[in-house]
Amino acid sequence: MKVIEHIAQAKDTLVSFEILPPLKGKGMSAIYEHLDPLMEFKPSFINVTYHRRETMFKKKADGTFEKVEVRKRPGTVGICAAVMNHYQIDAVPHLICGGFSKRETEDALIDLNFVGIDNVLVLRGDASKNEANFEPQPDGHRYAIDLLKQVVDLNNGVYLEEEITNGVKTNFCMGIAGYPEKHFEAPNLETDLAFLKSKIEAGAEYIMTQMFFNNQKYFEFVKNCREHGITVPVIPGLKAITNKKQLNILPKIFHVDIPNELSLEIMKAKTDDDVEKIGIEWLVQQSKELKAAGVPVLHYYTLGKSKTIENVVKEVR
Repeated sequence: MKVIEHIAQAKDTLVSFEILPPLKGKGMSAIYEHLDPLMEFKPSFINVTYHRRETMFKKKADGTFEKVEVRKRPGTVGICAAVMNHYQIDAVPHLICGGFSKRETEDALIDLNFVGIDNVLVLRGDASKNEANFEPQPDGHRYAIDLLKQVVDLNNGVYLEEEITNGVKTNFCMGIAGYPEKHFEAPNLETDLAFLKSKIEAGAEYIMTQMFFNNQKYFEFVKNCREHGITVPVIPGLKAITNKKQLNILPKIFHVDIPNELSLEIMKAKTDDDVEKIGIEWLVQQSKELKAAGVPVLHYYTLGKSKTIENVVKEVR
């Protein structure tokens, strides 16, 4: 079932989770161990992140270095298929520009369609670790809207090979990212909203937000979307802070603000266990307020912390 169909049929706020593929060398048991405790909450869908290849330099026997490309977290398509089969829950793979050519993207979409997946979250993705700015793969997409248009083309039966004239039409429901505190590369909020609206007009059907720790930021973002004619569902993305390092890491990586009240409480904490308790309580209150406001879905970024999210959702449902 498509994400927008889940939302349309819901009588109350839904719950969903986002997971990382396990590091190369680990198996599906790592995913099942992570998700099993969360199944009691009957999530409507599970997002699975996609990860670009990384460049590494491997030292050879003669002392020289060889440049190699690796994917540390491969297997998104297979993980989505396994999750759907094991739990009978819809999976939503991320689809990213970075590290993938148009043909690789088309092949991934064909594979997803073969295994019965009809949802994708379309993202540009981050710059690679050795790049100051995002650079696309040769013959890849630079912007998320171009990736989105490729998915739309395949939904219309238009393939990269022009000789395919009667190609099977896919039926993907497409979500996109939204930034309550503005995308860090956008010059201003108005421009960011204009870019967002262009993706909706191109075919995106819902928005999944970047994490935020101040609900007012989300409410203002939704209000701005509506004032700009963006009427699709806006799903809040949520995360619990679990250690002091995240006070610096999260703003740096995700370009989000952490409210002063929350940061002061965390800085006073003596251990990471104390920080996690504070983070859980903050996220519980966030979730309750959002649910009371009638948000379509509470979407939790688990990031390897399923027990933390389990503790939150128990208090919210």
